[in-house]
Amino acid sequence: MRLTGNRLIQAGFFAVLAVALGVSGCSTTDTFEQPVDVPDVDSTVQFETVWSRSVGNGHDGDFIYLSPLNARDTVYAASADGELVSLDAETGELNWKRNLEDRIFAGVGGDRSQLYLVTREADLVAFSSEDGEELWRSALPTEALAAPQSNGALVITQTTDGRVLAFDTATGDKRWQYDGVVPALSLRAAAAPLVGGDVVLASFSNGKLIALSADAGQPLWQYEVGQPQGRTELERLVDIAGQPLVLDSAVMVSGYQGKLALVDIRTGQEIWSRKASSLHAPMIGGNNIYLSSANGDVIAYRGSDRRELWRQDKLSWRQLTQPAVYENYVVVGDYEGYLHVLSADDGSLMGQQHYDSDGLRVPLQRMADGNLMVFGNGGKLSVFKLRERN
Repeated sequence: MRLTGNRLIQAGFFAVLAVALGVSGCSTTDTFEQPVDVPDVDSTVQFETVWSRSVGNGHDGDFIYLSPLNARDTVYAASADGELVSLDAETGELNWKRNLEDRIFAGVGGDRSQLYLVTREADLVAFSSEDGEELWRSALPTEALAAPQSNGALVITQTTDGRVLAFDTATGDKRWQYDGVVPALSLRAAAAPLVGGDVVLASFSNGKLIALSADAGQPLWQYEVGQPQGRTELERLVDIAGQPLVLDSAVMVSGYQGKLALVDIRTGQEIWSRKASSLHAPMIGGNNIYLSSANGDVIAYRGSDRRELWRQDKLSWRQLTQPAVYENYVVVGDYEGYLHVLSADDGSLMGQQHYDSDGLRVPLQRMADGNLMVFGNGGKLSVFKLRERN
C-alpha cells in the first residue's frame, strides 16, 4: 500500500512498499524482502468460470479500492473512469449501465434503494439502484478511499484525514461529523466503516477502533488495536486497513503491527487478542480464523482457542488480498493478479490461476449461491466455481 500524510506522498509503488512494509509479523527490525516468485503448484483444483465481463478500465492505474457491491441477486460495480453497472448475479447479464462524467475514487456502497460513490473531486454521490440515475451529491472536505456505508437512513463516509461524516440518504444533507486523530504518516488504505441502526464502527490509522452513536456521532467506546512503538514514523505505523468483521454481538478486527482481536460490540471490552500484523480483516470459515499477514504468510487459527493450526509462507511479500473461504479451500489473490487456492485443512497450495495482469487488490467475495466473485485492478469481473481436476 502507498503511504499518505495530509497529502499523497508521490513515490513508486514498490519503493513505498519497501519502506512501509519493512516488517516481519509484528517486528520492526527485519529488513524488507522482495516478493517471492510465483510458486510452482501441481494443481489439483481448477477454476470454472460461471460468467465474466469487463467494467470500464477498472482502477485505471489509481491506487484505490473499488470493490463491487454484492446484493444477493444483483451485483453493482464501478470503474475509476466512471462506468457504473448493474448485473444479474447469477448470469452476469447487464441490467443497466451508466457512463459518468466523474472519475470515481471510492465505492460501491448501497442500501435497499440507492448506491453511493465518491468522486475524485471528493463529492459523495447517490444513485438510484433501479436505473443508475443520479439523485443528489454532497461535497466532502477531502478525498475518501473507503466505500460509503448506509443503514437506509444515513450514509456514512470516512475521509483519508480521519473525518467520519453522516448524510441523510433522502436529501444528502449532512447530519453530523466526527473528527478522528490521525498520525502524520499512514498507509493509504480503505477500511470502510460498519454502519448499524444505532452504532457506527470506524477504524483509524492511529490503531483505534471507535464506536459512534448513529444518531449524533458521539463516541461510545474505543479499542486500541495497535499501539505506536519505535522512534520513526514508519516504525510507528499501526493502521487498521480492513473493515472489521461482525460476529453476532462481537466484532473481530486486525491491524498492521498490532493484533488480531475479538471485541464486545456493545461495550468495546476485549474478549481475546493475540499479536498479528495484517492489512486486511480476518475471515471465518468453519471453526477457523484465516488471516493474510502483512508479510504474505497466510495463517489459520483454531477459533476455540486461537491456536495456530498452519502457516503458508510460500507467498511471502506478494501483497495478498483478504482470504476468502470456499468450501474446504482458502483463496487469496496477489499483486501480480494470481489467484492461489490453499487447503483449509493444512494450508498446502492446491491450485493457481493468473487472472489479471494489473493485479488484485479488493477482497474476493462469496456470492449468495456460494460461488466466488473476483474483481481485478484492470476491470475484469468474474464469478467462479472451484472444481477438483479429473
